[in-house]
Amino acid sequence: MRIALIIVLLSFFNFAHAQNTLNVSLKKKLDSIGVLDQKYREAQTILNRGGNADSVADLFGRSSKGLFMFLINDMQRVDSLNMLQVKAMINHYGYPGKSLVGVPTNEVAWNVIQHSPHIKDYISIIEKASKHHELPFTLYGKMLDRRLMEEGKAQIFGTQIYGLTVVDRASGKKEWRMFVWPVRAANHVNAVRKKAGFEQSIEAYARSFGVTYSPITLAEVKELQKAVNKF
Repeated sequence: MRIALIIVLLSFFNFAHAQNTLNVSLKKKLDSIGVLDQKYREAQTILNRGGNADSVADLFGRSSKGLFMFLINDMQRVDSLNMLQVKAMINHYGYPGKSLVGVPTNEVAWNVIQHSPHIKDYISIIEKASKHHELPFTLYGKMLDRRLMEEGKAQIFGTQIYGLTVVDRASGKKEWRMFVWPVRAANHVNAVRKKAGFEQSIEAYARSFGVTYSPITLAEVKELQKAVNKF
């Protein structure tokens, strides 16, 4: 009984110490940024899944007419403002990780950078944060995959889903196609994912986006992109 009590007390004091070492003011700022970062994306997800446009529009105090473009434009504006704040935080504190702002707030700055055009400027900082356990290594993996995709290269962990409009050869109609961006070692990707800490197989991960995983090469993607440009 005494041992159990000691364990409980130690756990409490460790928790209290962790709370006292956090930068509460910075945490609150990041939590607010995190809400804004997800606000527009969650609304778009609702619309993409066939949700009620009027209900979504009410959340933003506007009509449903032109709602989707409003969400995109306003999201880009908010993303830019969020990035300015995160940039200032990183310049002052370094990456605001687990020891500074706790979990899950340590992922907010990552989200903002991941949604920005500045990945190449911050990916080394993200890598360092993950190596020091300030951020899950899997998030560094996702950012690395996105950077590789943006550079037209094969990704490593299979985290990036790509979509484009293709033309059905039989009907001549346009259709939206989504697939997992080409993976560097497709035959071994699940082993690579597991070693990095990803819990799902690439097949299960793709299904969570409504995509059936089927390996595709960079050459095949380029052919699809050429076909879109010709249409």
